[in-house]
Amino acid sequence: MKSFHGVRVALAVTATCAAAVLISQAVRAPSSVPTSCPERWGGDGPGGWVPAATDLDGAGESLVPGEPLSAMICAYPGDSTRPGGERLAGSRVLTREAGAMAHDLGYLPVTTDDPGGPCARTGGAMTNYLIRFTYPRGEALWVGSAEEVNSCVTTTNGTVGTRSYVGRDITAAYRTGTWSPVRPDDPCHGPTGRRGQNERMVPGEPVSVLVCGQAASYGGHSPRLEHGRQAAETLAATLNSLDTRPSEKACHGTESTRDGDLRVLFGYPDGPPADVRVSPSCDPGVDNGLLQAGLDDTVRDQVARLAPPA
Repeated sequence: MKSFHGVRVALAVTATCAAAVLISQAVRAPSSVPTSCPERWGGDGPGGWVPAATDLDGAGESLVPGEPLSAMICAYPGDSTRPGGERLAGSRVLTREAGAMAHDLGYLPVTTDDPGGPCARTGGAMTNYLIRFTYPRGEALWVGSAEEVNSCVTTTNGTVGTRSYVGRDITAAYRTGTWSPVRPDDPCHGPTGRRGQNERMVPGEPVSVLVCGQAASYGGHSPRLEHGRQAAETLAATLNSLDTRPSEKACHGTESTRDGDLRVLFGYPDGPPADVRVSPSCDPGVDNGLLQAGLDDTVRDQVARLAPPA
């Protein structure tokens, strides 16, 4: 299983065990979906596992479809150098926050294929999480994810999965009982991506586009330039006209070095941005994490006009 950058949480999770909420399920769930936290993590790495998939409508298109009544978070702390079989450390139930949590997780870009890719392999603290969403008619859905030192985790509902990283947000919800995703100080940094990017390079109807250049130093703010609806629609249409194929999360270097890599973030009235990376020195040079395509002169010229000054 693969990995990304995270924070140490094993001690914090252990410390919260005494305050963790005991589970009592008020509605009857289908027998195929367990009603309580498993005593051990059944996967062999960070995230990427659930005790049972569900036949809930929409689970093949969205990580968390519909409007659940509650979300039970089960925590399994461990170490990324020895993953698998972690013991249950505690649980917490979210009620008022369950809808907001489902809304945000449901917007993540998903695929039925393996969403994995290359990751750093630094060893360190890891906490696997299972989240059991319960619905008004008794249906239930599990989501498996993790916080891990490299922040490289697969999050899945057993049918579709994503590599968009939400480990820190789940840890915060487990600790506090509230769902309040952490937003990066620099909008050009941090995990993004939007549901539908497995089908189109830029899904839906964006209302803005932010073009980010490369930071001058590690951890520094990226130069960026934001544009309105017309520029966003025009560039999205051009990107969507490309001949795409499933992303291999990799590219081959080319002789072209006249332009640096750019991150293009398309904004919407609701939900996260669609994230497209344009790499003139790479082939294929356009990638949204789930789809990739060759970079042609039309895309190159449009992006260059929208890019921040070098």
